[in-house]
Amino acid sequence: MQRLPPAVVGEAYNSEFSWSVLRELVDVENRMAGQAGERRGAAVVSDAFERAGARNVAIDGFEIPGWWRGSSSLAVGDRRYRKDHQVIALPGTPSGEVSGPLVDVGFGTQEEIDEADLSDSIAVATSRTPEEFGRWLHRMEKYAACAEAGAVGFVFRNHVEGCLPPTGEVGYHNRPGPIPAVGVSAELGERLLRRSEGAETALSVDCRNEPATSRNVVGEVGPATEDEVLLTAHIDAHDVSEGANDNGAGCALVAEVGRLLATVEDDLETRVRLVTFGSEEIGLYGAYHDAATRDLENVKCVVNVDGAGNSRNLRVGTNGFEGLERVFEALAEDRDVPLSTHDTVSPHGDQWAYVEEGVPAVMASSVSEGSGRGWGHTHADTLDKLDVRDLRALAALLAEAVFALASEAVTLGRRSREATKNALAEGYVDELKVGGRWHYGEPLR
Repeated sequence: MQRLPPAVVGEAYNSEFSWSVLRELVDVENRMAGQAGERRGAAVVSDAFERAGARNVAIDGFEIPGWWRGSSSLAVGDRRYRKDHQVIALPGTPSGEVSGPLVDVGFGTQEEIDEADLSDSIAVATSRTPEEFGRWLHRMEKYAACAEAGAVGFVFRNHVEGCLPPTGEVGYHNRPGPIPAVGVSAELGERLLRRSEGAETALSVDCRNEPATSRNVVGEVGPATEDEVLLTAHIDAHDVSEGANDNGAGCALVAEVGRLLATVEDDLETRVRLVTFGSEEIGLYGAYHDAATRDLENVKCVVNVDGAGNSRNLRVGTNGFEGLERVFEALAEDRDVPLSTHDTVSPHGDQWAYVEEGVPAVMASSVSEGSGRGWGHTHADTLDKLDVRDLRALAALLAEAVFALASEAVTLGRRSREATKNALAEGYVDELKVGGRWHYGEPLR
């Protein structure tokens, strides 16, 4: 496997570049899709690409359905909770006021929802996935199933104590979603369920759903070949936090890997295109826009960096592309570093816009001992949770992986759209349909 020169690897382990880019991004604070902070974040990344030595750096705008947060509250009996460290609206939710009994559906599996009487109720589901489930049970899947079962409201309860209320999109490409939805902390979730027996629950959400403009940032290093390797991340973050781990770190790593590869671009055999997407958190709009405007026959593969930085232990979701998995496994073995992989074909993450078209693509993240998202999608996704040493180690590994993938000696098998569709779990199919992201049976462009 083609290897980076030792001097470049050493440079990765001494670099301050990724950390400085990350600090600039988190200082923007609110990078919500389509809002002013996302535009400022795109400018930060564009400048970082320029300083990294990338060519043809540009910002590409596109239209999205924007969402602006108002106030939310939950009332059980005579107790009303409205502070944002207790309850927050989930992006894509409609405004509205609903009431009914509070019904706990546990993990929010289809079986648990089928067993509950959700008619005219407010459903409560934990953010946790059962250990035996075999794949991640996404928030949107729980929300959609509860709405389909007759719930008039949805409460997403964090399962991690002390991690504040979780946020996350529920409307996707069918914004707004069908029923009002909020996130609550683990502690408030327990309190609500204790107090709810025999008491009426009222849920109130105020928000705006209006058109907006989002932005991708692009640049390139290496030769001007028709074929290209895409190295990607997403700029946007939820408005409740700095978005340090999700996904400021990913953008910083793309810029850093681009900088490292620019120092050896005469040795690159395939162009590496750097792309940071807008609007990942609300339905992968930036990735879909890029995939729809690019000749995908020329895309050799996609390495999407999302959720990397909470440790230096690399985790790769391969979407069943064995050639990509072999490259990362060989790299981890050569470097004697831990690597965890999974081959679930998942519609979550920007790589999905390419996977559904048969393009080999992975999501690269890092794994820690925590459960679920940890601080992610909460107020506490802040810079102090990360460590420059982890970014350095990840940058070295990712740079080596992309360098190897750009080699003409590495060949990767593509997959048909039909094969990808057949590999999706039934729950993901339902979620994609409810969220307006089911593209099979109709072309992407």
